[in-house]
Amino acid sequence: MQTARQLIDVMNSARFSMGHIYRQLRYWLDCLLLKWVPPSLPAMQLGLHGSSQNPTMVQFFTWDARHPDMSWWEHLAKEAPHLAVLGFTQIWLPPPNKAMEQTGRGYDAYDLWDLGEFDQKGSVATRWGTKEDLLKACDAARQCNMNVIIDAVLNHKLGADRAEAFRAVRVDPLNRLRDIENERPVKGWTAFDFPGRLGKYSSMRWNFNHFTGLDWDELAQTKGIFRISSEIHKGWSRWVDTENGNYDYLLGIDIDHRHPEVRDDLFSWGSWILDTTGASGFRLDAIKHMDRRFLLEFIKRTRNHPGRKRLFAVSEYWSANLQSITPYIRAFHGQTSFFDVPLHENFHRASEAGASYDLRTIFEGSLVKLRPEDAVTFVDNHDTQIGQSLESWVDTNFKAQAYALILLRCHGYPCVFYGDLYPNDECFDEGTSRILKKLLLARKSFAYGPMVDYFEHRNCIGFVRMGDSDHAGCVVVLSNDPMLDPTTSKVRMNVGLHQGATFHSLFDDARTVAIDHDGWGVFPSSKDCVEVWIKTGEH
Repeated sequence: MQTARQLIDVMNSARFSMGHIYRQLRYWLDCLLLKWVPPSLPAMQLGLHGSSQNPTMVQFFTWDARHPDMSWWEHLAKEAPHLAVLGFTQIWLPPPNKAMEQTGRGYDAYDLWDLGEFDQKGSVATRWGTKEDLLKACDAARQCNMNVIIDAVLNHKLGADRAEAFRAVRVDPLNRLRDIENERPVKGWTAFDFPGRLGKYSSMRWNFNHFTGLDWDELAQTKGIFRISSEIHKGWSRWVDTENGNYDYLLGIDIDHRHPEVRDDLFSWGSWILDTTGASGFRLDAIKHMDRRFLLEFIKRTRNHPGRKRLFAVSEYWSANLQSITPYIRAFHGQTSFFDVPLHENFHRASEAGASYDLRTIFEGSLVKLRPEDAVTFVDNHDTQIGQSLESWVDTNFKAQAYALILLRCHGYPCVFYGDLYPNDECFDEGTSRILKKLLLARKSFAYGPMVDYFEHRNCIGFVRMGDSDHAGCVVVLSNDPMLDPTTSKVRMNVGLHQGATFHSLFDDARTVAIDHDGWGVFPSSKDCVEVWIKTGEH
């Protein structure tokens, strides 16, 4: 019996080893083939045309964002001048479409064509305000030389107007390719009539033929994942992530992006929303659950209009495993950038580990290290907040360091979270906000030119931005141990052609570092574990 168990263990170990080897070979091949994939960000509009200013995006909402005195769109319009002063060039808006309920964020998408114009789902306005407010906010942003990015929720619908009867098959939630019941009659909330809009902008009315699946059978009062079946249904799309066997279904009523009427309606909406708002691009929600051939065509078609050649697109593929993301980078062939979720996960782990985390490894396994010109870097967002579905909050002990690593380096395109910048009841920390504003101004005014890394100590690292013809550059020192001996929380770095100069702290003018005749200086960190040094006399 013992020998049999040992044999089984050996066989299982061999299977694991072969599987690991296969995955590593596949990843190696993907990385090799990426050499023929053009980078996405250099071909996109990230800021004002012709400007040399570092581009920076702000996500202008949290999960529970509300303003006590005005609509959210009015709040944005009021804050636009301040955002521009801080150096932002793009504003990522929450989904502007009508949700399934008045307080919905828009990710519970009911009607994409209703931007707060029609009396549907209990109100005219969305959670964020009226269409009029939205357009005024977009105009205010443009007046301040900032572009607006639309959060496009194209994967599913919620809040149907009627239930319909049809046939479906219940599947295993952990393997959606395995049926666990025979096909049977069900009743689902799949009919979307949009009675308040009366066909304005789009005459399409949705029914069960336009969807692939749902999670509730009204007939049997049963929750589960059901694949809609009929002679015209093709089952789940093959062109989605393979997690859970097939990850086409995420939530709500899952849209079939192969249906001609669906495709035509969503292609039309893509151009209409940009024309209506003057937005310059999209944040594409939950792409691992959507037919990637449809998404690729959506981006190409939307970009194929006068003045939209440099349309911005960033996709949310949520995985901390870089090996899972690389096939999607290949598939989209430079048409979209991607949020650097692996880097966010590194930040989260660093905040949890504290001084035991080796800062020299902070970029290991990140997209910004593999493909810097495809990476939209971020520290936190609405999904990573405490209590949310993808909770992985970067705590205050590493939040400022993380922002310094995305804002002051030359790689990646950084996105700042509203919750870290503005007072709010969910996740605000005054100290983080104070440092973040300084880091934003450093990015705007100093963080330019070639970069040299000094990643030599596990708890204290630094890098130099050498500057360019218009900007003096800066020196950055980070640590993750506030109890570190002051004699070791310093990094010796060369600043180039600044021999004999003096550098001072961006946070405290009284702190200075002298540069020797060879351009070397010894730069300490600070009690906040992040320090930025600039040449005295530069502003």
